[in-house]
Amino acid sequence: MGAAARRWLLIAIPYLWLLIFFLVPFFLVFKISFSQTNIAIPPYLPVFEWTDGFAVWMEKLRQLSLDNYLWLTQDPLYFNAYLSSLKIAFISTVLALAIGYPLAYGMARAPAHWRPLLVMLVILPFWTSFLIRVYAWIGILRREGLLNQFLQWLGVIDQPLTIINTDIAVYIGIVYSYLPFMVLPLYAALERMDESLIEAAQDLGCTRLAAFWKITFPLSLPGIVAGCMLVFIPAVGEFVIPDLLGGSDTLMIGRTLWVEFFSNRDWPVASAVATLLLLILVVPIVIFQYYQARTREADTR
Repeated sequence: MGAAARRWLLIAIPYLWLLIFFLVPFFLVFKISFSQTNIAIPPYLPVFEWTDGFAVWMEKLRQLSLDNYLWLTQDPLYFNAYLSSLKIAFISTVLALAIGYPLAYGMARAPAHWRPLLVMLVILPFWTSFLIRVYAWIGILRREGLLNQFLQWLGVIDQPLTIINTDIAVYIGIVYSYLPFMVLPLYAALERMDESLIEAAQDLGCTRLAAFWKITFPLSLPGIVAGCMLVFIPAVGEFVIPDLLGGSDTLMIGRTLWVEFFSNRDWPVASAVATLLLLILVVPIVIFQYYQARTREADTR
């Protein structure tokens, strides 16, 4: 195989991966979102059939109905679910960053022979099932749980707090579950930073705090961005944590999707909800990546 063929193969593999595991599933969900609900298996009446010719598809596209998407704008439930999901995901991401940054910084500054052990401790929770870890928090956060017993033993509270079935329990569950996704990119960015830059800044009169804000923090921005995306994106569509730890008032789009798919069996509306959720998440990321690439090009000129 020649050099040109290997180059094209290397370029093609990521695009092929993207096509199979992202674009094809998305297209299937997008196609169902234009269908009509039907009491049958599957529970929808397809608008587009694979056996239809190109001319039939074009004719159906001209007569396409957007009823399922219009329905989402008429029912405030979906708007509130999107808004609540974005709020919970944003606050959880900020909390994960506030906890994860000092943790990653300490790991990056630890002696070299301790770092592999510290990284292993961060990823150790992944050795247990995600569902079991979330269930464990039910025992910790309930009124007679370990957290209330500990706080009462310390004398911080007199009566047990109601934490489970509230938004606070959801924040705790999301931050705990996704904290490694914040710590690992931050650690990677901080660990490879050149220490001589800090020493040079301090030699030139910077305090340790000033050197951190002028050198360490800007150089760790790629890790911050990567960590925030890895926490924020799955947190928006989270279903298990709000269902097990949140109360009936905790409204998130993941729970709404579950109800539409499995309780109401309204696959067309559920597909429309999923499509809009994907657009809400993907479009800002694409725009951000585009401007970041242009900034890198401008810096290299």
